Amino acid sequence: MSGQSSTGTPNVTYDLVSIMYHTLQGAETYQKFIQDAESAGNQDVASFIREIQQQDEQRAQRAQQLLQQVMQQG
Repeated sequence: MSGQSSTGTPNVTYDLVSIMYHTLQGAETYQKFIQDAESAGNQDVASFIREIQQQDEQRAQRAQQLLQQVMQQG
């Protein structure tokens, strides 16, 4: 298997961008879930979803750091 995706982008670059996109998209979606839990008066669920949201934001930040490293390496 080659190191390039079908788009011509190196697989590692594509993978990191995809991770960033999906984790940030999830973190945004979780905001709706938090509102639903709060509306239902379930703070435990809202807190749990906030934890997941924070973890996804941290994953996106880490992916961004790694992407910068990959891009600098050429």
